[in-house]
Amino acid sequence: MHGLSGVVTRNHMSHKKTPNIDRIAKGGVKFTQHLAASPLCTPSRAAFLRGRYPIQSGMASRSKVGVFLFSASSGGLPTNEITFAKLLKNQGYSTALIGKCHLGINCNSRDDFCHHPLNHGFDHFYGLPVFFSCLLLAATIIGLLACFLHFFRPLNCILMRNHEVVQQPKSYDNLTQRLTREALKFINRNTRTPFLLFLSYIHVHTALFSSKEFVGKSKHGIYGDAVEEMDWSIGQILKTLDKKKLTNKTLVYFTSDQGAHIEEVTDKGDIHGGSNGIYKGGKANNWEEGIRVPGLLRWPGVLQLGTVIDEPTSNMDLFLTIVKLAGAALPEDRVIDGHDLMPLLQGKILQSEHEFLFHYCNTYLNAVHWHPRNSTSIWKAFFFTPKFKPDDYNGCFPTHVCFCNGHYVTCHNPSLLFDISKHPKERHPLTSKMENHFHESLRVMQEAADNHMKTLSAVPNQLSWGNFLWKSWLQLCCSSSYLSCHCDREAKGRGKGVRL
Repeated sequence: MHGLSGVVTRNHMSHKKTPNIDRIAKGGVKFTQHLAASPLCTPSRAAFLRGRYPIQSGMASRSKVGVFLFSASSGGLPTNEITFAKLLKNQGYSTALIGKCHLGINCNSRDDFCHHPLNHGFDHFYGLPVFFSCLLLAATIIGLLACFLHFFRPLNCILMRNHEVVQQPKSYDNLTQRLTREALKFINRNTRTPFLLFLSYIHVHTALFSSKEFVGKSKHGIYGDAVEEMDWSIGQILKTLDKKKLTNKTLVYFTSDQGAHIEEVTDKGDIHGGSNGIYKGGKANNWEEGIRVPGLLRWPGVLQLGTVIDEPTSNMDLFLTIVKLAGAALPEDRVIDGHDLMPLLQGKILQSEHEFLFHYCNTYLNAVHWHPRNSTSIWKAFFFTPKFKPDDYNGCFPTHVCFCNGHYVTCHNPSLLFDISKHPKERHPLTSKMENHFHESLRVMQEAADNHMKTLSAVPNQLSWGNFLWKSWLQLCCSSSYLSCHCDREAKGRGKGVRL
């Protein structure tokens, strides 16, 4: 195995022209029940990199805000956590994270970079350390915080190359093309060296944008334009692997960190957050579409093309999968919640090794998946569910995202029960009259949840208010005087377009 190329993007691109994403799916394996470890980006990314539930490292919030909003927060991925990048780097891999990170920057000073990607195993970083706070609409989840964030946008919205701020505030002009060029340079530098590339697109997170070559190109408005530009970028990666004769030596993985954000609707009624199709819910809640994400893997000569696997899997599984492929030693001092996917991918086993999967809404255990051994059923129990507003809508529109406790949720006793294998829409919960094993199934899942909770250790909460809030002494600024945090060392790169 020469390279491990990870492409993390957003979900829900039905009826868009995506020939390159389709190429990955047709040329490899498609998981139809691939689940994110969290329905929010910060905790989901933390789980993906470490193979552990977010709560295991304090990357789950106890407040309404479940992600980092400020580049000058002190919270982030703890320094004692072990990412797959760190383990692969120790095995001689060149490693890069290009795009969105959203896992913190500094702890105590503006140059300690304790949470920075370069401190978590990546040799190279080019991208955005935080993205959520660059968006005005998303800030409405805390009411007046929208005005506060608007004031801080020039400080918050930064583009970094390694430890250096190269653009402040960042510009969307040709941003995807710049990320793509950076990824291609990295691959070209490492044609003779094992590499790990985590290409984390900004698309199709809101606010939606596209380079000028893609504006109006699709038949689906600004969302379709963004999807098609992302697909173009993926095509450039695949073409380069072909050109450098690396295709058969490279495992490519395509996924998303969460489901679509259905509450992202403009004043004109345009939906910018994506479509969830038949599924219920979306970003920030654990209904199926909050956590069900693409799971596409391609490795010609190793994985059989056109394979479809309906077993439950998790984005946490990539940790153990690629660490074992690289021959790295696994940490023995912590629980790893993911499983090695290779036996399932290669048909050596037919059932997922996840008998249970646990779903948190911030720090609250919200739901459990149970796939009994030697059974096709996939049970899902909800201990509580968000109250959608307006009542007949499929989301929490007044608050922009659904919250996890208090009067924002409905607790269930007995828990709501669904068989996802038969009723993935989650519209009508089962009852004891409809399902003979109703009470027994709930008992088994409750017992599994109790046992899981016993494995958790007390850790500092990285999203506490003390860690979450903006701190002036942590604010990065590209001006040494700090009188005007404004620079554009990317001006030449921004002017370069592409030939379509």
